[in-house]
Amino acid sequence: MRYTLGPNRNPFRLHRVSIPAGAQFPTTVCELGVPLTASNAVLERSTVLAATLHPASGRFPLPKWTATTRPGTIGVIGDTGCQVPAAGPVQDCINHQTGWPFPQIANSVANVTRPDLVIHVGDYLYREDPDEENDKAANPGCTTSPDRAGWACVVADFFRPAETLLATAPVALTRGNHEDRNALQQGGAGGAWFRYLADELRDNGSCSLYTVHATIRAGTLNLVSVDSSYADPADNGNTGQRDIYTRQFDAVNRAARQHPTEDYFVVTHKPLWMVKAVGSMTGSVEWVTHVLDEAVANTQRGRLADNVRLALSGHIHLYQMVDFNTVRPPQLTVGSSGGRPLDNGPDDSKFVGQPVGTPPQPVH
Repeated sequence: MRYTLGPNRNPFRLHRVSIPAGAQFPTTVCELGVPLTASNAVLERSTVLAATLHPASGRFPLPKWTATTRPGTIGVIGDTGCQVPAAGPVQDCINHQTGWPFPQIANSVANVTRPDLVIHVGDYLYREDPDEENDKAANPGCTTSPDRAGWACVVADFFRPAETLLATAPVALTRGNHEDRNALQQGGAGGAWFRYLADELRDNGSCSLYTVHATIRAGTLNLVSVDSSYADPADNGNTGQRDIYTRQFDAVNRAARQHPTEDYFVVTHKPLWMVKAVGSMTGSVEWVTHVLDEAVANTQRGRLADNVRLALSGHIHLYQMVDFNTVRPPQLTVGSSGGRPLDNGPDDSKFVGQPVGTPPQPVH
């Protein structure tokens, strides 16, 4: 990688993280930390034995913010993969208009929104049986059931459709429940997540149920990623994992207290207070995810710190912003960036004033 720092433009050797491991991971993975004040970072093709680069130019967008500023515009995407289940209806992956619109959405974010930062709230890999795809011709190496969650499928579901976006702005990634472990805690979509996309990359194909929170400083805006990929896996309201996530949210609050004049976003795949359904009577409201809400209420503070300004999530396939007009931050859910089918949202006019969360607070 060659980048400019001050008056100098020098080459810097990437550090190897992992070497090829079987058919699923036929890749060498390298990484490099680049200073915030650097510019014009380019991966030199003459030194890289890659069949294809994403972005193709080898140019990598660096932050436009400084240590004392923040991103001006943020693009948010979530639940982007093309649904190819082993049984049941298969998403039309080859139709990028109405079938699988993620490539179109990614290009729109890049060319219309032109963000300074992109946040992906999880769920990248939906191809449980690539043999059922209708776009196999475009995805050599991701065409049979054993190929699922391998490098070629990661390219098919994320790197290639997001190529224009990856060339536009830095991207912060959050793990979704589809990046799950298999029975051996090796390989699978979780193994691909930890090998290619996680904050701390692994070289052994392992996959954990829970990982520690990760903080990304974007100048004076701080993103704290909480891994909720395995929170209440059946989505049935079970709160048995409360203490596990209480420790995570206590850590969020400790981080926020370290910089009380700066803002924090909690980025976690499953929502804390997303309203899924609502009736006409007061209290007839269904919201998700109860174990995360109870974990926040069980923290030493009993809520999120005052400078936590937003809970940002996906998982439910719709867009929704819920505000409480209190110290509880708004809940923004963006799970509508390509995965199908979309979920039906509630009638907005019916859930204003409905109580949500612990303690119950009316939706504003």
